[in-house]
Amino acid sequence: MIRSDQRYYPDSLISSPERLSLTNDKFLLLKRHPCSKNLSNELVTEIASQCEVIQCAPGETPQQVNQAFHSVYLMIHGRMRQTLYDFQGRIVAERFQVAGEQFGALAAAMGEPAPMELVAEEPSTMLRIDYRTCLGLNQKHPGFQHNFSIMIANTVLKLAMKGREHHIPRNVVVFHQSPESRILTKRLVTRLTELEEQPHVMTDDINWKAFEGVPDFVISANGDTAANLAAIQQKLVDWSEAERLLIDIDNKISTQSMSAILEFADKVLWCVTLENWQQSVAAFQHILETASGWENKINVVWILPGDCRIAPLAPELNQPVRRNFKLSFETPPAKQSQGLVNGFERVIHQLRGVRIGLALGGGAARGMAHLGILKALEENGIVVDMIAGTSVGAMTGVLYCSGMEPDDNVERFIKDLMPPWIFRILPNGGYWYLLWKYRFGQFDPMLRKYLKDSRLEQLTIPVKSVTVDLISGQPVIRSEGDAVHAITESINLPVLSRPINRNGQALVDGGIVNNVPADVLVNSGCNFVIAASVSASIRPEFASNHAATPTKKMKHASTISTILRTYVVQNVNLNSVGVAPADFVIQPDISEFKITEFTRADEMAEIGKATTRELIPKLRELLCSLDAPLFGTSRGD
Repeated sequence: MIRSDQRYYPDSLISSPERLSLTNDKFLLLKRHPCSKNLSNELVTEIASQCEVIQCAPGETPQQVNQAFHSVYLMIHGRMRQTLYDFQGRIVAERFQVAGEQFGALAAAMGEPAPMELVAEEPSTMLRIDYRTCLGLNQKHPGFQHNFSIMIANTVLKLAMKGREHHIPRNVVVFHQSPESRILTKRLVTRLTELEEQPHVMTDDINWKAFEGVPDFVISANGDTAANLAAIQQKLVDWSEAERLLIDIDNKISTQSMSAILEFADKVLWCVTLENWQQSVAAFQHILETASGWENKINVVWILPGDCRIAPLAPELNQPVRRNFKLSFETPPAKQSQGLVNGFERVIHQLRGVRIGLALGGGAARGMAHLGILKALEENGIVVDMIAGTSVGAMTGVLYCSGMEPDDNVERFIKDLMPPWIFRILPNGGYWYLLWKYRFGQFDPMLRKYLKDSRLEQLTIPVKSVTVDLISGQPVIRSEGDAVHAITESINLPVLSRPINRNGQALVDGGIVNNVPADVLVNSGCNFVIAASVSASIRPEFASNHAATPTKKMKHASTISTILRTYVVQNVNLNSVGVAPADFVIQPDISEFKITEFTRADEMAEIGKATTRELIPKLRELLCSLDAPLFGTSRGD
């Protein structure tokens, strides 16, 4: 049942059972919504008087299917799932409404029952206003009409973007298990200020040092509770139009305070370290038991030593939430990638509503060019938030996400995939060597030297691998589980190797259905996708035969070379399909290399690196259209 006109405000942010008691609840709620931007307090008070506060617990439904809309809803806090059905009752589309948005205006304008349902995904608070009353306020107040029109335009834009728009969380809460992670909030303030923001900070850190030009408020843990509550209340009123509020607080507060903060927050960063994460588990699990849906706004942030390539598995923290970040403020050791250092920038991406995905395509040995692409992106400060790989793209991607440096990987591939002398003297020895590697299960021990028994969810950067199940006939996307298995399944070429039978599935190379998995990243929430393809072109030669070779002089190909050539041709033809969802494509020309020439990894990596470096200005230009302050200058320079 939906509760209306109940008081709803964040707790005092200290261990007090009292709630903030405001004389004008709806006024403050409305002040925090974009529809009141640049409006006078008098006008906001007038509009708020026409609103009703609606609170929904998870699963509650303020709008049933085929009911007519008579009101406009302004989202203040929380997350609502909006589902559109066709006339047969089938789901046509789903999208989510979050803080700062509106819904109902377009449906109410139609004046007919809408085949749409709204369900609360987490504790949510809205302001409801009668549609005709809203029209009257629009006609009476041009400023409100302007803000309302922008909201309608943003609704239409969000529909057009199909989930690829970027939502910027306004109220960000940073919880700390210990003082060691307080450095994160300080770094956030510095970086957001560099990005032309003016964050406002509310903290219980008694050692907080003010930043020039940054409004802050230090919560007193002692003294008169009533006076403290009043001071916090006044700050929330004063900062009601702040575009970014950081609440920096110890997580050892009362359950009631924690619940109130989580309702108020748009995004939560739950900070832990190697030493203290287990101390967070009880409080963390209690939060998730308090209200379903909150895991969608919580991000676990691991602050790790610079030489820590693999984070703890910690399913108690990592599994419930949608995202976790691994980062370090220490310089990584030699032969380790910048992935852990760049983890902080991935947090910034999250706060700026940006998520960059990199799709690495299949192509056997030609995928060694991916190592150069990864190196060039890293050198130029293009931080990737997620990687998806097929076949050799999964292999290079998973190894990179584990913290292995690209140039070092080049050397390791050359050494590990050098054919023994017997294969080097055989005709087509490279093909026979690959067959031997597959048939005798040599890839697993080769990769396990570096990845040990680590799982995908432990790696520095989120990564997905693509394989195919021959039983269901469907692609299988791995985002968790044994990292070596994720690779060996994805590179498992049919015919050269038997299907890998595991958990009721018969798994083979993902390239037979999805060779460049840009769509996987779009479906995972990336709003800018870079596709790296090493199979865009093909050398017009096979078994020493060319288009101009007379029939009588054409040579017969071996069975194994025919199989591998078929694989290459398939990849080339699937390439255009795979890269279609991408916003930017990197296609190094490495068609002169055979798909078995892993020992030329250094040459292919250099071509991948050179190709990417040439494209960096164009890539940065496109990224600037997404967020100019964030990508206007290179942090890699």
